[in-house]
Amino acid sequence: MKLLVVGGGGREHAIIKKLRENPDVSEIYALPGNGGISADAVCIPEIGAKDLDGIVNFAKSHGIDFAVVAPDDPLALGCVDRLHAAGIPCFGPDAKAARIESSKVFAKNLMRKYGIPTADYNVFTNPEAALAYLETAKFPIVLKADGLALGKGVLIAQSLQEARGAVRTLMQDRVFGAAGDEIVVEEFLTGPEVSVLAFTDGKTIAPMVSSMDHKRVGDGDTGLNTGGMGTVAPNPCYTPEIAETCMRTIFLPTLDAMREEGCPFKGCLYFGLMLTPDGPKVIEYNCRFGDPETQVVLPLLKTDLLTIMQAVENETLSGIAVEWSDACAACVILASGGYPEHYETGKPIEFTEPFPSNVTCYHAGDKLQDGRLVTSGGRVLGLTAVAPTLKEALRGAYKAADAVAFEGKYLRRDIGARALRAGMN
Repeated sequence: MKLLVVGGGGREHAIIKKLRENPDVSEIYALPGNGGISADAVCIPEIGAKDLDGIVNFAKSHGIDFAVVAPDDPLALGCVDRLHAAGIPCFGPDAKAARIESSKVFAKNLMRKYGIPTADYNVFTNPEAALAYLETAKFPIVLKADGLALGKGVLIAQSLQEARGAVRTLMQDRVFGAAGDEIVVEEFLTGPEVSVLAFTDGKTIAPMVSSMDHKRVGDGDTGLNTGGMGTVAPNPCYTPEIAETCMRTIFLPTLDAMREEGCPFKGCLYFGLMLTPDGPKVIEYNCRFGDPETQVVLPLLKTDLLTIMQAVENETLSGIAVEWSDACAACVILASGGYPEHYETGKPIEFTEPFPSNVTCYHAGDKLQDGRLVTSGGRVLGLTAVAPTLKEALRGAYKAADAVAFEGKYLRRDIGARALRAGMN
């Protein structure tokens, strides 16, 4: 089989590595891919993830048997719709279903209409109304751009002054462009955060191993929000009892709501949850695999990934037994100095010693230049280790992280610390 994976980051590399385990796979193309992914797939750097015409034409001309659309932008733009129209089976939601991520307003209104637990909220389309509301609001408070903003469109304001600044950033300075035309202002929830990705064909849902993301750039969860500085799986806060509650009050009701709204969701549905004193609540939905959650979840998957994805496409997921390892996984992200703000690229990457045998290196932001890898993004590499315990997994991931060198390399040194404090070994 010839496969096509749309995207070019660490998430896509993790998907590609897992798909390669299927013996029927003869070729995988990554559009655009990156320097490190080129060791596992044929990269087509001239076709970007948002070049829908290029993607569809390539898939048709190269006889692609199955496609995976991984990033949020092409999903929101209708890449799956276009591929299906061209007769190419693929994994991922259509544009109508992808609104569950591409529009925070759509997602919040869906949850309110169908009684899915989430934070109380208000929606604003002009800054004056938002500012007037904030005069009487309780702090801290959360402000979210309606549209896609690379995972950085969520601002937490501790005071009225900070909230005013957030409105200015989102709606007046338009730092995230049209994503800030509408904003959601919602109550600040407290409790442990949990990420749960799930395979779903619109009717059946198969949750993956839970994970814990580390979004802040600095140790101790300080500094700016990023796309994610590291992850561990499973999340010790997500007990079987909580999982059952989430299935009953969040997961199945979300699938039912999407079907009722005429946009059934097929693909990977990501639930960003907060375990509040009042029970689990939805912080956000994503319409695709999370990054870097994918880098710790997929290494624990025992069932063949392509088989699952085909069952999702064919709406036969109920006939698949999706099985998981009971091991632990930890991913440490190596970033360019200055990320998530200004950072330099083009720095040569050196691997100073062999990685431990239980470590996989996922390439996120690098490219080949004159035959060697150099940095090309904010998040450069993800080092994932799998081991019987979290302590062992973290030890392997950090040992690998220390065996990589490039100018300005930055990483958090406390990935997994919260999980260890919560009782994981």
